Amino acid sequence: MKVGFIGAGKAGCSLGKYFSTYQMQQSGQTEALEVTGYYSLMKEDARWAAQFTDSHLFQSVKEVIVASDTIIISTPDGAVKDVWNALDKEKIHGRIICHLSGSLSSDVFSGIGEYGAYPVSIHPMFAFSDKDSVYRQLHQASFTLEGHEKAVVAWQRVLKALGNAVLPIDKSVKSKYHAAASILSNHVVAVLETGYELLRDCGFSEEEARDFSQILVKDNVRHVIEKGSVEALTGPVERADTETIKTHLSVMSEEQKKLYCICGKKLVEIAKKKNPEQNYDDINNLLQSG
Repeated sequence: MKVGFIGAGKAGCSLGKYFSTYQMQQSGQTEALEVTGYYSLMKEDARWAAQFTDSHLFQSVKEVIVASDTIIISTPDGAVKDVWNALDKEKIHGRIICHLSGSLSSDVFSGIGEYGAYPVSIHPMFAFSDKDSVYRQLHQASFTLEGHEKAVVAWQRVLKALGNAVLPIDKSVKSKYHAAASILSNHVVAVLETGYELLRDCGFSEEEARDFSQILVKDNVRHVIEKGSVEALTGPVERADTETIKTHLSVMSEEQKKLYCICGKKLVEIAKKKNPEQNYDDINNLLQSG
């Protein structure tokens, strides 16, 4: 597989480096995986990416297509359709056309079957925080694939050879899948920041808030991953400790209370599964009233 990139952002650079590093380490053991190079409207970004991955700096989209049998459009989500519309469709016959969006399906490549090409969306459940180092962690990432069977099978083979977990999903659930990924990634940050905010109100510095709570946070996430949400649940909601929850609500701002109550109502659902004999009506009413 010869992979060329249109776009040179964090995800495109990181994946390209991951693929090129894999090729150097594993060449000859499975089918070849070659990063051909990068094209971007931001030429300096493409130049950096090409140097970073020891590949070519392409001067046009046409060059990417000619040099590659697989093209990854690694632009922001809002630009994927524009790039697709601008492609010379007569040149893409037999090629796999990819994007990396978690929210868009392969349907964004409208009419692609007419040109004899194969669409696929490839989404790593991974937060790309920078261009130049996170590729080292990509061997731990899980990927979802959605699109034409030929393209999905090809990328399943490649990603499994890299050692990644891969799961094909249906395009009909793409938006729900991406909402789940956003909650598990971005929305968790909002919950953590609310906790840190309350600790800062208690006199902790920003750094102390993170340091003092890190074992609590890390162990809780580890327990959920290892045992599931029901078994991992502890705390005043699980114990049906109404008085403690009243005290919590009495010292929070209105915004903090809203988040606490929304999350708390979900915790009641989980607690009922863990302790079906326990009555949570008082807790539920308290959280409903906020």
